[in-house]
Amino acid sequence: MSVFLVATLDTKGAEAAFVRSELAAQGVAVRLVDAGCLGTPQVTADLSREEVFAAAGTSLAEMVAGGDRGEAVTRAAAGARRLVEEAHERGECSGVLSLGGSAGTTIGTACMRALPLGVPKLMVSTLASGQVRQYVGDKDILMMNSVVDILGVNRVSRVVLSQAARAMAGLVTLPAAESTAEDRPLVAATMFGVTTPCVERAREVLEEAGFEVLVFHATGTGGQAMESLVREGVVSGVLDITTTELADELVGGMLSAGATRLTAAGELGVPQVVSVGAVDMVNFHARETVPAEFEGRLFYRHNETVTLMRTTPQENRALGEEIGRKVAAATGPAAVVLPRRGVSAIDRAGEPFDDEAARAALFAGVGSVDGLEPVELDLHLNDPAFAEAAAGMLIDLMTHHGDDS
Repeated sequence: MSVFLVATLDTKGAEAAFVRSELAAQGVAVRLVDAGCLGTPQVTADLSREEVFAAAGTSLAEMVAGGDRGEAVTRAAAGARRLVEEAHERGECSGVLSLGGSAGTTIGTACMRALPLGVPKLMVSTLASGQVRQYVGDKDILMMNSVVDILGVNRVSRVVLSQAARAMAGLVTLPAAESTAEDRPLVAATMFGVTTPCVERAREVLEEAGFEVLVFHATGTGGQAMESLVREGVVSGVLDITTTELADELVGGMLSAGATRLTAAGELGVPQVVSVGAVDMVNFHARETVPAEFEGRLFYRHNETVTLMRTTPQENRALGEEIGRKVAAATGPAAVVLPRRGVSAIDRAGEPFDDEAARAALFAGVGSVDGLEPVELDLHLNDPAFAEAAAGMLIDLMTHHGDDS
C-alpha cells in the first residue's frame, strides 16, 4: 500500500520530491505521479505523464502537439483519476496527497473524489482559503492552504509541506476507527431548518427500531454527499424527507445538488420513502443578489445572507412530476408520502409561504405519474404524526425488503 503523491513535475517537481522525502522519513511508501505536460519533469516519477495521458485515452505527444494547457489539465485529471481508482481497487492505494495551484488542485482532487469515504485525501493548494466546493464536492477531502505559492522550498513552504506530509503519514499509519458490535444498519435522511421537527422525530422512531440515522443538510453538497454514500453501498434505507434541492436545480437557486439528485437509492434498489420537504422555496444569498428576472415574486428573508423565494404552482407541478418519475423508476421498494397541510415551517396556515394552490399542483404532479400511488396525509410535514408515519413506512419497506426474492 502506498500514498499516491500527485503533482505536475514540470512546475512542482522540487516540492513533490521534498514531500516524498518527508513521507519516507515517516516510513510511508510513496508512488509519485507526474500529471504535468508541457515542461520538462524536474524529478523522475513512479507513474509517468505518458502513463497518465494513456489512461485518459490520449498520448503525451498529442497533448504537446496541441499546446492547449486547459485540455492537458482536463486529460491529466481524467488519467490520474483512473490510475488512482484502479490502484485502490487492487488494494495498492492507501491515500492521495497532492499539491498545486489551480491546475494541480483540479487534477489532485479529481483523483480524490474517485475514492470512497475514509480513504485519506489531502490537497495542499493555493486556493484552499477560498471557495472550494468544486474541488471537494461530496468527499472527505482535507484542503490545506499553502500560504505562499508552491514555487520552491523556502522557509514558509517547507513548514507547510512538511506538515502536510506528517498529517498524511498519521492518516495512513495510525489505526482507523473500527466498527463495533453496536453499529446498526444505516438510514440516510435529509433535513433543512424548516423541516427539522419532522426529521428529529423520525430519527427517534428509527433509532428506537434499531437503526442508526445519518442526517444530511439539504444544501446542495448535503444531498450530493447522501447520494454518494448510498452509491457506496453502506446505506440500508433512505428517508428523503427534504427534497428542496430539486427546487433550486429547477428554478436556479444556490443550493442545487444537480440533476442526479434522488436517483441513487432507486438505481441501487435501496428502500426509500420520499417526501416534498421545503420544495416551497428556492434559496438565494442576500436579497440584492436575487436575479432581476424574479422581481415581483414572493420572498422571505430567512436571515441577512439567505433569501427564500416561494415556488409557483407551475414550478410545483413540475417538481411533483420529477419526484414522481424518479421514485416510480426505482428498482427497489419506494414510496412517496405527502403532507396536505404544508411542506415546511413557513408553508402552513398563517405563515408567509402558505399556498394551497401550489401544494395542490405539487401533489397533482406526483400523482400524475403512472405506476405510483403516493400516500397523502391530512397533516403538516412537521407534525409528529407525519414523521412517525414516514419513518414507519420506511421501517416496513426495509424489514420486508427481499422477502419475495
